[in-house]
Parts: sequence; structure tokens; C-alpha cells
Amino acid sequence: MEAAQAERLAARHTTVNANQPVIPSELARVPWQVTGNHWIALPCVHPADGAVHAVSVLHRGARGAVELAGGPGFLEASSPPLLRPVVIVDGTPRAIAADGVVWERALNWLPTFTARVGDLIIRGTVFAPYGRDADIAGFAYAIAVENRGSAPAQVQLALEGTLGHRQLRVRSAAPFDDAHRATAVGPGVVVLEGSALPGVVALAITSDEQAEVRVSGTGPAPTFALVRTLNLAADSRTDLAFYVAAGPERDGACATVAVMRRRGWRELLSMTRTALQALEQTTGHETIDVLINRHLVFAHFYAVGRALDDAHYYFVRSRAPWSPHGTTVRDFEALCWTLPAVQLGDIGLARELLLRACEVHGYAPGRGVHYIDGTLFEPGFTLEGAASYAIAIDRYIRDAEDERVVEEPAIADALYASSDDIADRRNAMHPLYTTEVTPGGRPAPLPFTLHGNAMVASALDVLRRTLDEETARNVEDPAAVRAALRRHFVADGAKGSFAHAVDLKGNSVLDDDPESSALWLPLWDAVDRNDSVYRRTAKRIGAPHRHLVQEVARLLGPDASAAVNWLRRASLDLGFAASSVDDEGNATGGGGDASLSGLVAYTAWYAAHVTGLHE
Repeated sequence: MEAAQAERLAARHTTVNANQPVIPSELARVPWQVTGNHWIALPCVHPADGAVHAVSVLHRGARGAVELAGGPGFLEASSPPLLRPVVIVDGTPRAIAADGVVWERALNWLPTFTARVGDLIIRGTVFAPYGRDADIAGFAYAIAVENRGSAPAQVQLALEGTLGHRQLRVRSAAPFDDAHRATAVGPGVVVLEGSALPGVVALAITSDEQAEVRVSGTGPAPTFALVRTLNLAADSRTDLAFYVAAGPERDGACATVAVMRRRGWRELLSMTRTALQALEQTTGHETIDVLINRHLVFAHFYAVGRALDDAHYYFVRSRAPWSPHGTTVRDFEALCWTLPAVQLGDIGLARELLLRACEVHGYAPGRGVHYIDGTLFEPGFTLEGAASYAIAIDRYIRDAEDERVVEEPAIADALYASSDDIADRRNAMHPLYTTEVTPGGRPAPLPFTLHGNAMVASALDVLRRTLDEETARNVEDPAAVRAALRRHFVADGAKGSFAHAVDLKGNSVLDDDPESSALWLPLWDAVDRNDSVYRRTAKRIGAPHRHLVQEVARLLGPDASAAVNWLRRASLDLGFAASSVDDEGNATGGGGDASLSGLVAYTAWYAAHVTGLHE
């Protein structure tokens, strides 16, 4: 079935213009409000007027994200918005933020604004339904209007917009070259789509009660509006909502938006709030809780998504359109950065994601960077990737007390495949294993890396317990690997520190690698965090404040309190992870990194609960 989907995608007439790639900036250019669910991402809600500048969905057949916007300059807000709430009072258009607007983010994920327009108080909430009974490929814009004046007022509330850009994004983005269409398809319903058939994504828009529809469907950027007229008595209030749903084509989008309208925004918002509350973690330290939960919810929705065309879950590095990593992912990032954070809040989803990772990526453990569907994007073997399957499976078994998960064929296949791949990399003389690249994608400076072999030792522990008895007898003793780490990676004698990489010929490299830092060794049970060699290594590495992943690793070391205080103050990229930072915690590159946010959340939780980290 998946092969047939790919063939249909290849055969369709809608194409992308590969000669005009759009390279994303590495940081958010606007202080966007960010929200979404696993179906639909809303990364660009403008803080000035609540306008939605882009909508993004994953598409398995396209192996990436399909994004709709008002124009190609949506990342800088230099194009018209895709959707914008507008208020008209007694026939006069008024800017929602004319007298100021205040935002709050309920439960770290529900952007809500309050604005004053003359005698009117306007409150708006944009949210994508989430929860067991609210799993819908769409979002709602709920608006409350309160007339605090002494006279009645006629108010028109409209959701207006422009469809001027559609793009396919893996890392860079390429625009679709067919025409954009905005069409009124029924009473109070507008559909946004491309002109070519078969389509890839369509949006259907409606209101909770029938609205007047205005469409100007001609030209390269058609415009539209749904208008509601309200007669407000003095000192009165009313609520309304607009619904937007996504589908692979217009009929599916219209069917979904009809369900949203039938269910109503109040029920959907209540279910979403309940589900988001269930994700929240507590450590007993309020400021650490804020850090954990902000990053956890971003990773939960932007490092994981459901494809619109097959409804399956997929790991991505980030759904944020400015992320340079795009929708590609390494199995190490998926299993050791994203999955642990998801597992904190939703053990059932973690099981499904673990199975998906083994099904989609487990055929070639650690072999490189993948598209969302498991196709190899960039080859380059990492020991960490091969070892991450056994480690992730063991972590899930411990947390869920679900030992029978190893009976799943995909899990078993991934365990045996990773065991074989690790064994093939063993040195003939020493119980150490070679790698080609580091988890960051850089060529390993020498064949044997400290972090990679520490993860291998942890994986071997699991493989000896989970593989069949005959195979398990041939698995290397993890104690021998850990002894070899001490023997070959400690530089400068008895008072030395751990080297990053060696060649077993007397050469070593001390320079720490951010993604595979020696600071992570306690997490893989390679050393105790109070070990003298480890502490000397941590002192040598210091606190360079250039790579966020290295700063997160400091939470496990002797300088953990300083690290958590730095992380609490760091503004990063909209408060979310960015791979490169400066001394003050401002993002300098690699923004919108949802997988890395998962690592921040899980490591802070682990440090608080396991190592006793406190404020």
C-alpha cells in the first residue's frame, strides 16, 4: 500500500519547483506563538494580531511537510497572513491590537490573547484539538467579545485570509507550481487547495454558525473571508468560533470540519486541556517544572507527527519551518532524545512510537539520517544509532512494566539487526567498536569513540537479557567494554581524563564532541557521576556555552546546579531548543529543534529525580 501511495504521488500533476529552493532561516524571525497537534502544526501565529501565517502537515508520500501560507515571506511575516481575525465595529474596521494585546500560553501550549478595541474586550484562543476523543486534523479559533460600553454595538467578526504560497519541505523548501484556489463549496464553507489533481492537502474553513462567505478566487493569491455579524447589547458578551480542518483532498477536509462544528469548540477545548494536563511533570521544584514542561510539550507535538495521507506516526527532527534539520531524523535522535520525553507524559504513545521506529528505521540501525518514511537521506554509520534500539526498548520495559513488547516482530527484528551491526564493528583484539560519524554527522576523528562505546556497553547489557539464549551467549560482555574504556580512553595516566576518541595505536583526541560529550557517561552507566576521572573530564570540558546539547549534558555532571540555572534563564529560540547558543543563552543557530527540546525535558527530569538536582 505504501509503495502504491508513492507511485500515485509521483504520477500526480501537482509538482514542486525544484529550481527555486527556499532555504529556511535558522531562527524564528518573529516572536511567534506556537501550537498544534500531531496532525497539524501552527508554528507562525503572529503576536501583534493573532494572524495565522502558516499551516503545516506531514505527508508520507512526499516524505516531508506540506505547508500552506499567505505568501513566500511568511517566516518573516512580510507576506499577507493565511488567516487573520478582523473586527468591524459599526461599519468601521478596527485593528484587534489597536489598543494593545496581551498574550498568555495556557498549559505551555494554548496561545490566548486579550485585546481592547474601544469599548469591546476581545479574547481569542487558537488551539488544535488533542486527546483520545479529540484527535482531529484541524484547529479552532475561539473568540469571545464583551461590550463594556453603555450603548449597543453592531460587531462583525471575520476570519479573512490569502492563499499565496504552498511548499514541500524536507530541509529546504520548494514551492508547488500549480495555481492556488480558494473556493466556496457550500453554505458557510471555504476550501483552500491547489488546482492540480490529485491533490496533496486541502483546508476547509467554516464557523460554528453559518457565516457570510466572500471569495476572490482569481489571480495568483486568492483571498477569502468568513464574516459573522453580532448585535451586542450594552454590558453583554457572546462567543463564536471558526474551524479549520485538513485533508488529503477537499471532501475529506470538509467532512472533518463538519465533525469539528458538530462537536463544538467548548467540548474540544475541554478535552484538549485535560489531555495537556496529563502530560505535565512535577519534580517538587517549580522553576525546573517550568523548564521541563515547556520543552516536553514542544517535543511531544513538533518532534512527532501523524502523516495526513496514512495516519501513521513519524519521528522528525522538527516541524518548525525555520529549523535547518527539517523533517529528517537520525534513529539516535528519535530514540534517545524524543522518545524519552514522550514516554514521561504518555506511555501508550511511547509504545506506539517505539514500534514505529523499529518498523520504519530498524531495518538499518544507525546507518544515517532518514526521511520520515525510513528512506535513507544521508548515509553515515553511528554506534549510537545502532545501540539506541536496545536502550530505548529497555527503558520502555522498565517504565511500562511491559516485558511482552519484545514479542512484537518489529521489536525483535530491530534487536537482532542492531546486535549484528554492533558485532560487525568489533575490533579483532579489543572489546571496542568503530564508528564512521558522530551523532552530529561529523566524521569521527579516530575510529573508536568514548560515547559510542559507552552506549554499546549499555546496549549489550540489554541484548544479553532479551535475545534468545543461544544468540545471547555470543554477545560481548559489557563489563569487558567498560573496562576497555578505562584502559584505552583515559589520557595522561592515573590523574588523566577521558579522551573523546582513540585509534588503539597510541593516538587520541581530547576535544569533546557536543552531541556525544563525555558528560553523558553516567546516563549510560559507564561511570558514576562522582567518579574522579569523570569529574576531571568535566572540569577540562568546562562550560563553553556554545552548544545547547553540551550544556544539557552538564546536568549530569558536578556542575549541575549552575547548568540548570543557566537553562532556566536562557531565552533560546522562542523558549525552545536551538542547537547553537551564546553565553547568555540566546539562540545563534539551529532554532526550533524539537528533538533537542525532548532531550532538555528528559535530562532535566532525570537529573531531578535520579541525581537529586534542585534549584
